[in-house]
Amino acid sequence: MAGTARVSVDEHRADVAALLAPLVEAARRRTRTEDVVLADALGRVLAGDLAAPVAVPLFRNSQMDGYAVRAVDVAGASADVPVRLTVAAEIPAAPGVPPRLAPGTAARIMTGAPVPEGADAVVPVEDTVAGTFAGTSRPEVAGPTGEDVAGPGAGHAVEVRVPRSAGDFVREAGSDVRPGDVLLPDGTVLAPHHLAAAAACGVGSVRVVARPRVAVLSTGSELVGPGETPGPGQVFDANADALGAAVRRAGGDVVLTARCGDDAARFAAVLAEATAVADLVVTSGGVSQGAYEVVKDVLGGSGLIGGQGAGKVSREASPGVTFRSVAMQPGGPQGFGTVHGTPVLTFPGNPVSAQVSFAMFLREPLERAAGLPVGDRVRTAVLADALTSPAGKRQLLRGASGPGGTVRVVGGAGSHLVASMARADVLVDVPADVTQWDAGTEVEVREL
Repeated sequence: MAGTARVSVDEHRADVAALLAPLVEAARRRTRTEDVVLADALGRVLAGDLAAPVAVPLFRNSQMDGYAVRAVDVAGASADVPVRLTVAAEIPAAPGVPPRLAPGTAARIMTGAPVPEGADAVVPVEDTVAGTFAGTSRPEVAGPTGEDVAGPGAGHAVEVRVPRSAGDFVREAGSDVRPGDVLLPDGTVLAPHHLAAAAACGVGSVRVVARPRVAVLSTGSELVGPGETPGPGQVFDANADALGAAVRRAGGDVVLTARCGDDAARFAAVLAEATAVADLVVTSGGVSQGAYEVVKDVLGGSGLIGGQGAGKVSREASPGVTFRSVAMQPGGPQGFGTVHGTPVLTFPGNPVSAQVSFAMFLREPLERAAGLPVGDRVRTAVLADALTSPAGKRQLLRGASGPGGTVRVVGGAGSHLVASMARADVLVDVPADVTQWDAGTEVEVREL
């Protein structure tokens, strides 16, 4: 185990960023990508520009429910002197090619239906006098090759009361997107409206940045899973689910979740399994100064590292993990390094400490490794109440944002106060040289 010298938050952040730099660089260079179907693409990051394979619209179609006409036939129409046209056909939004429109006639047409040859404008139904516009539902009234097929709306006359120009209420093919146009640029974080655009172009799958594969190992013989019945001296494990959720929110893919007791051989075996399948391993617990610190025992003190075979334990002289004390509270005990060539981060086991550690050290590098944009989560707020802080230690207190840009500290400084963490939406950053702040002080907060 390396020394336990106390280091600053910024120094540890820099070391973690350097550890994960290869993953971030792979995302930047787009060297790790995968194809996913649209149904699984929400929130993924596009790897390369997506060009439209077809025109949108695919064909000339109607923008309105109304009547397809020749503009020249209705040029003189008015409310006082309407133009009367024979309705020669009905064109629904359905498969098939509508019949050509003859001069002096109109075709009843639905929104999205193909505009027939011979027509160059659509008159909205509200600009006509034709009685009811509600026809019967039929799957197809136009022949597949344009043969003259009359629908239920054909055979009567329509009076057009407003003149129309060529192109009115007609959506031309390719008027939205032309084949080869960049539909979505590289780096787009795919939202529902992006998926709608891709689907409208017939794109069934997209190439995206591969998510970093993360294993989450929660340690401690006292832990039982949520939903289980704890025995004497046992507590519910809050870290496995919470850290897994934090990883997913930051763009990672949790490929393994395990809960380990304080048996070194068992932890070493699970760690070996994790490093074989993950790009990053995150552990919680077992890194403090007491006894039964299994993560330190395996990665630092005894050097026991799980072998690649099932159940094997082998010794490695230099596991490459550094344990240290970071000058902050909560979350002081930290570790980082590599095992079997895989980056490993070790967080404290108290749930608040684990969540603060993730927010301070892992969230932003993981987002970058997923190709996601990283915004500035640090802002200023005004303290609603006075606070005190111990000298010489940087405090990251849970805070709840209030009206008018204020923030109120919730709960105490204890790293076990997980319920107060649930009420918080920011961390109030109290520098080590501050022992007291009055209400109304402008402070720096970090969004959770």
